[in-house]
Amino acid sequence: MDNRMNTIAGWVLFGCASALGLSIASGMIYKSGHPEKEGYPVESADGAEGGGAAEAAEPIAARLAKADVAKGQASFAKCAACHTITNGGANGVGPNVWATVGKPHGHIAGFAYSDALKSVPGNWTFEALDAWLASPRKYAPGTKMTFAGLSDPQERANVIAYMNAQGSNLPLPAVEAAAPASEAEGNVATGTDTNELANDAQPATGAPSVDPAAADEAAKKGQ
Repeated sequence: MDNRMNTIAGWVLFGCASALGLSIASGMIYKSGHPEKEGYPVESADGAEGGGAAEAAEPIAARLAKADVAKGQASFAKCAACHTITNGGANGVGPNVWATVGKPHGHIAGFAYSDALKSVPGNWTFEALDAWLASPRKYAPGTKMTFAGLSDPQERANVIAYMNAQGSNLPLPAVEAAAPASEAEGNVATGTDTNELANDAQPATGAPSVDPAAADEAAKKGQ
């Protein structure tokens, strides 16, 4: 019996010694240290590391002018878990959003809107919906809505166009036309003043005019 216990104890000690030896050896091989640069590099869409400043989105009017209602309906599926958008549709986790565009914040009677959203002044304009869909938590800090938002500006415009077509049907905002390049702008770019060009083409004010015939007669007398 003693020999058996001694054998077991010997194997246990051998196993412990082997584990300790492997631990020391692996520590020597795989030496850990503080990384020179913490974190992981993240490339932005244009390939720049760190995801520099995103390019400013077009105005909502310009995006709505080229919005695709069908694509907006497909994107609205992300909202359908909480919202209905049918005439007379029931409220869910979120309110029914039929004919919402142009209505005041918190316009559905009886729905328990958050105080954060009810405190936002104004109506659900196209601009307001664009900001809300980009980030509900930034638009109304403290809102109960947990949706992270739609980062793609054109996708937001598509969704807004679809929502507008569901009972609101408000006229889309006009797109401001860019001023065409003019000759004056070109002259400014080259440092030329159009007034100076006009003055060069005309005699200075008060300068005597010269009669070609009188000049010819004077030349003959001088001879």
